[in-house]
Amino acid sequence: MRSNTSQTGLIIGHGSPLHSSDDVRQPTATLIAPSPRLDDVTIRVQKLYKHYGKTTAIRGIDLEVRRGELFGLIGPDGAGKTTAFNILGGVMEATAGTAQILGLPARDARNYTGYLTQQFSLYLELSVDENIHYSAGLRLVPENKLEVGRTKYLKLMQLERFRDRLAGRLSGGMKQKLALCCALIAEPQVLLLDEPTTGVDTIARREFWDILAGLTAQGITIVVATPDLDEAERCDRVALIHNGAIQQVGSPAALKADLQLSRLVIRTPDLINVERTLMPLIDPSGQIADVSTLGDRIEVLVKDAQQGESLVRDRLVQHPIDSIQSEAPTLENVFIALLRRKDSVPKSTTFPRSRQFASPRSDQMIQQPAISARHLNRVFGSFHAVVDLDIDIHYGEVYGLLGANGAGKTTTIKMLCGLLPISSGEMSLAGERGNLRSANLRQRIGYMSQKFTLYDDLTILENLQFYSGVYGIPPRQQQEKIRWVLAICGLEGQEHLLTQQLPGGWKQRVAFGASVMHEPEILFLDEPTSGVDVLARQQFWQLINDFARNGTAILVTTHYMNEAEQCNRMCFMVAGRKVTEGSASEIKAMQPGQLFELRVGQLQNSYDLLRGYLEPWRVSIFGDRLHVVLDHSNTELPWVKSLMQQADLPVFDTQTIPFSLEDAFIGEVQRAGGAPP
Repeated sequence: MRSNTSQTGLIIGHGSPLHSSDDVRQPTATLIAPSPRLDDVTIRVQKLYKHYGKTTAIRGIDLEVRRGELFGLIGPDGAGKTTAFNILGGVMEATAGTAQILGLPARDARNYTGYLTQQFSLYLELSVDENIHYSAGLRLVPENKLEVGRTKYLKLMQLERFRDRLAGRLSGGMKQKLALCCALIAEPQVLLLDEPTTGVDTIARREFWDILAGLTAQGITIVVATPDLDEAERCDRVALIHNGAIQQVGSPAALKADLQLSRLVIRTPDLINVERTLMPLIDPSGQIADVSTLGDRIEVLVKDAQQGESLVRDRLVQHPIDSIQSEAPTLENVFIALLRRKDSVPKSTTFPRSRQFASPRSDQMIQQPAISARHLNRVFGSFHAVVDLDIDIHYGEVYGLLGANGAGKTTTIKMLCGLLPISSGEMSLAGERGNLRSANLRQRIGYMSQKFTLYDDLTILENLQFYSGVYGIPPRQQQEKIRWVLAICGLEGQEHLLTQQLPGGWKQRVAFGASVMHEPEILFLDEPTSGVDVLARQQFWQLINDFARNGTAILVTTHYMNEAEQCNRMCFMVAGRKVTEGSASEIKAMQPGQLFELRVGQLQNSYDLLRGYLEPWRVSIFGDRLHVVLDHSNTELPWVKSLMQQADLPVFDTQTIPFSLEDAFIGEVQRAGGAPP
């Protein structure tokens, strides 16, 4: 049994201690089982309510999480996730009901709980070592245990060689790994992680989730909230929460099976008209449950694969169809279908458009790109941030610029929109090659940066009025455009709120609206959906696609690979260089080798074994399965099975599965030399 003296205190928020030392309530030893079983319930929530005045944030939640389980809490912004975490973390008292951890009231179990809030729980002006030492001091970790734990967790997080680096100089993924080190240094039995990978790049996110799987193998119970439902696929079980209440609980596989829908993937050169034909057929009680357009294809959720395909082909007889394939639904399909049944999917609001720039099929668009660069370079001192980049983006096209943190994406955008001078090369913007900083050209461009492009000390309305004036929107159109922004944000009647009072997801929506009110013909979006929920992301992309269909050329960056599927074309950047380019389908099809899913008896041991023989990026944990990338499967797969057999690790089933865009991205980046630290 762990010593109580090594588990005192809790860090919440930006490195602030939650309580003084005499606020610590030590549980008696009789309440803690000396040898808990792995199937013991660690977290038990019963009839939990939380009211803020007249607002009910949590509505009678019942939930059990087992010891050693990786449990996901999934829901839109405002669903009650953070309130639930605050109650479980002992930060907030419930209005009614009980929340117990290890058989104790949540507040009394803080000594055994690590909690990562949405904001980084670090002192940015302290080094990696100093942050860990400070956290250990707050938790009264003995010096000998501190040294052992620090060595152990820095090695686990691959941060050993960065011990002296200031936390403020770490990448987003490294910050989150350090925050996890600080939470683990007191050896907690429960981890609460509220959207821990927001703003973290794809490679770092996969590493982070593999680390979480390893921690659960040690018996640590983890509850994690994430806005990315591809991430949630890696949980043992997930709970879908909406409007403060749990709607469904189960493993990702069980939830997808319970959906009782199939997914038809339609490939056609006539995406716009096919979508327009199918959208009116959506009926939650009928054959077609949902229709969505993803960059180079359309996906349709149907009750029956054969009958659905027959109906679709019948309705699309006038349109060219390359192929229709039936595939298993995703967890995002489950979530959207649930919210559609509850009539909670945001309604589309038509943009009050006053002009159109070019037909997406015009010859002019093909001959003259909206954005063009040749041999583009940017050097900062001795650092080559962008290297010999060639790029063409056409009017009516959504183009994705994808890469790990530090790959050069933001630097590229700043050069392309005239905010940063180029070191060498040639570029044109909307046909202009000379002064790319002219006032006339800037009126034709929209830009939404990574950081919020709003003034926190102004109201929402004042921000929108400011941008309307800056972009020269005629007064007669300003009110109409502002009403549209408030409508898409769901903020009608709340326009006098200070912008700083808005949650991050709502700020992003307002910032997007502000960047497009003037109807730009070229739009730059740098991680526009970072931190917003799945519903808001879906709405973002409906708006982005609408602008593209009306002729706007759009360059977008994102760390969410399921989002990147929405792009017509994309390129992957590594260390400032473009390493591949094409549509999502083309890039996935060009991947060498095959992706195998292995159902094994000892998941963590099998994972550790294979990563000792294969390049680590080739092996990852997805829920209760292993994913393994093999370039020469005819010889390598028998070798893998033999290796597992020799280690007495059973393999129950092996099957090939298609590469996801995330798999393709990680493979391309790693083969090109990996992500920068």
